[in-house]
Amino acid sequence: MNAGPRNWAGNIAFAARTVVRPRTFAELQDIVRRSDKVRVLGSGHSFNTIADTDDTLLILSDLERRIEIDPAARTVSVDGGATYADLAPVLYTAGFALPNVASLPNITIAGAVVTATHGSGDANRNLAAAVSGIKLVTANGEILSLSRGDTDFDGAVVSLGALGVLCELTLDIVPSFDVRQNVYLDLPIATVVENFDALMSRAYSVSLFTRWQGATIDQIWVKALGSAGEPPVDVLGARAATRACHPIPDMDGTNCTAQFGVAGPWHERLFHFAIGNTASAGAELQSEFFVKRADASAAIAALHAAQEQFSGALFISEMRSVAADTLWLSSAYEQDTIGFHFTWRPDWEPAIAAVKAVEAALAPFDPRPHWAKLFTLPPAVVETRFQRISDFRNLAQRLDPAGKFRNRFITDLLFS
Repeated sequence: MNAGPRNWAGNIAFAARTVVRPRTFAELQDIVRRSDKVRVLGSGHSFNTIADTDDTLLILSDLERRIEIDPAARTVSVDGGATYADLAPVLYTAGFALPNVASLPNITIAGAVVTATHGSGDANRNLAAAVSGIKLVTANGEILSLSRGDTDFDGAVVSLGALGVLCELTLDIVPSFDVRQNVYLDLPIATVVENFDALMSRAYSVSLFTRWQGATIDQIWVKALGSAGEPPVDVLGARAATRACHPIPDMDGTNCTAQFGVAGPWHERLFHFAIGNTASAGAELQSEFFVKRADASAAIAALHAAQEQFSGALFISEMRSVAADTLWLSSAYEQDTIGFHFTWRPDWEPAIAAVKAVEAALAPFDPRPHWAKLFTLPPAVVETRFQRISDFRNLAQRLDPAGKFRNRFITDLLFS
């Protein structure tokens, strides 16, 4: 046992009295049973206090690794401490793939699922939507198993860690596939607004990067299925990049997955950053807000009009599409969405001022915040954006009536 971890960005020093790294499921169950309050820290890729506690903080990276593929069912079961970097090569070797991944491979699968983290693509849903089964260590140390179709399932997958410790997940998998990635530069924002649907539907996954300076989108990352055919030399007038690109223009692109249309396995292209390499800027803060797909062009125009109020605090911003799902606390619950992601410079006061400016610009579109990133929307407003919060609150009261898995962040946001 030791204390004093920080999150990935370094802006949160966890206040836990006890930090425990269980090695077995039995040890995990015993720790939960004996603790008064429990939170779980995954890879630490969260930017608010969602994982913090002043009591017991669990880190599951040392948990006995379980990766069990069922070829007939086309599923894989994996422990709650595994990362996408742990899982992806194993799946590829067995001839399988995940249908979608996030931009970073080194985040825990469980952490991504419980916070509704997503990848990109018009037909690709939130990463949690690939979950077909979960096992939770509940407040009494017992294991609760839920499967897709069970009454509580849609409420329990994106749980924010408030229902129990997610110790095992079963995910849908598909046959392995190849992807080729190309990057294009300098597309006018006006062209994006006028042709948004055509642009985002151009390939399996499309991401737009901009610093919100001037009138252009800096980069378009296009990830297409298969290896046949030559990529176009331009996309709506944006020119093909001639060097390896990083989402942050001033950074070295060699840490990123292969570009220039060279086909390769799904797990070596769908992530923005290559497995084993340093991701993004490191010292940074992040926010993300989701609006209905139908409002995307108007939201882009609104952010463009307000960009001088927040661009000075920004490293880079990314736009990605996410298909609708049925998970209660998902940012894409019952609506196709566009995520507006913001990577801020690590200066707290300018970053928070910028977050407020973004929230104001997007206010007409009722944005949903990413649960694990920075936002200042009050709980009453958040509740109007996630229509099933009251149902989730009831589920949490039933599964954890004493609030063992709630911290101040969860209590203030959902139970105040």
